[in-house]
Amino acid sequence: MQKRIMVTGSTLRPRPIAFKKEVKKELLKHAWPRIASGELRTIIDKTFALHDAAAAHRHMESGAHIGKILLLVAC
Repeated sequence: MQKRIMVTGSTLRPRPIAFKKEVKKELLKHAWPRIASGELRTIIDKTFALHDAAAAHRHMESGAHIGKILLLVAC
């Protein structure tokens, strides 16, 4: 079941400004301190160079990953 957990989002664009302000206030109060402390973080399974995108896709299709699969772009 853990692999099927999904975090979804939606756009706030059509919402009233008062609602957006409340969301911001709650994020700053509850989420941001936990992100800053490292308590909440993104789980990264594996990174691939951009030229290895096909291998990254195979890894994703295998279902062996837990967390995000990142493609790294050299600058």
